[in-house]
Amino acid sequence: MFLKSPESTYVLNEDPKHGWFGEDAKKAMPTFISDFKCDPAAVHYGFKSWDDFFTREFRQGVRPVAEPDNNRVIINACESSPYRLARNVKLRDNFWIKAQNYALQYMLDNDPLVDKFVGGTIYQAFLSALSYHRWHAPVSGKVVKTRLINGSYYSQALSMGFDPAAPNKSQGYINEVATRALIFIEADEPTIGLMCFMAVGMAEVSTCEIIVYEGQHITKGQEIGMFHFGGSTHCLIFRPAVSLEFDLHGQTPGLDSNNIAINSRIATVK
Repeated sequence: MFLKSPESTYVLNEDPKHGWFGEDAKKAMPTFISDFKCDPAAVHYGFKSWDDFFTREFRQGVRPVAEPDNNRVIINACESSPYRLARNVKLRDNFWIKAQNYALQYMLDNDPLVDKFVGGTIYQAFLSALSYHRWHAPVSGKVVKTRLINGSYYSQALSMGFDPAAPNKSQGYINEVATRALIFIEADEPTIGLMCFMAVGMAEVSTCEIIVYEGQHITKGQEIGMFHFGGSTHCLIFRPAVSLEFDLHGQTPGLDSNNIAINSRIATVK
């Protein structure tokens, strides 16, 4: 795999235009050195491959967990921009031109647990190529099940027409066809109960890596997996009985939204 090889570090340099640590890159990521674990004095800032750079970790304390002892507070599982908030989600739904309704049956690949989420809530947010690409637990609880679902890459909804940043406009569609990872969590907070974190590869992303296991107890803010090789999106899926008040930090979901920090409050159980 070239992007995991030492040879892939050839772009990890300070070339003004094409290096990931050049002037253009510094303008796009002005707090890179203070935010991420790296050594500017080392060759390639200490990264061993391009993928090592892509899956870089935050420095300790850069992203504190919101109210770690309050199990009613749900945190942002990825450093991501709000895309959509949908309630009363159906098992199956009609497909309309220019509309990409959520269909849980296909999103969760006919998993036996799918019926528990019919009528529930989905929050979706997307990551940019410059984002932190690791996933954190949105709640504390027990991992009930994990699944990796093989899927397509570079797929997009033809109904959306030309998309200069494909497949950004097709995020509802790719939830059902792209490579994705499911982590079902039984939250310690009984009013949340069973929920699902779903990671979805976009465009060239075909690797979703889960690093937790069934039966493991995880803590809110704990790392649970990561994307490799490119941009991506994710969903938090809740049962219909869960009443949530979302905090999108003053933003309206959509393609023009901005990143909300990982580990920050994203919702509270009413």
